[in-house]
Amino acid sequence: MAGRVNTSPPVVPYSSCDMSSPSPVQIREANAHLVAVHRRVAELEQWLEAAENTVREQAESLIRKDEQLRAATQEIAEAKDKEIHYLHEKLCKSEETIQRFQNMVKEKDAMIGQLQHRCQLLDNICKSRPLLDSMLSHMAEAERLGPVVGMGEPTANTSLTDGESNCSPNRISNHKDFSLSEDDMDNQELDEIVFGTTV
Repeated sequence: MAGRVNTSPPVVPYSSCDMSSPSPVQIREANAHLVAVHRRVAELEQWLEAAENTVREQAESLIRKDEQLRAATQEIAEAKDKEIHYLHEKLCKSEETIQRFQNMVKEKDAMIGQLQHRCQLLDNICKSRPLLDSMLSHMAEAERLGPVVGMGEPTANTSLTDGESNCSPNRISNHKDFSLSEDDMDNQELDEIVFGTTV
């Protein structure tokens, strides 16, 4: 800031040799004008100092606000990075879970396919059960009838023996052409327990 101006009113020199010297009124007016000018200069200096203080305070306030904004921005950036890292880990875990569930679904689908095939076999067996029961019932009735009375020829007996050997339940039970699995054998035993045998 520029140096302050001396506010003391100047003394107007008076010379007795100057014939055109100002009058006392003019001197007083000039002094009053100088005093007003110095007063105005002092007021302007005060105003300038106040303005400088205001600008300084505003600059300091702006610097503080800038620092606060920088700190807030840094904090937001760190929080954003942490959130992104957390979401990335969560996404990876979700993808692993989805992959595991997909593998489980494939295994369940394969198991369902096997069970559907077994259910189809059981359905076919159940549909064929009445015919098999009827055949076994007729065979049991034929066995209860025994040989025909009055026909004691060896040829007839031999023929009957051959028929018994071909159609007897024992021979039928010995032929296991169904290629049943362990589960099907268990189902067969269960059917025998529930329905009973007719022989």
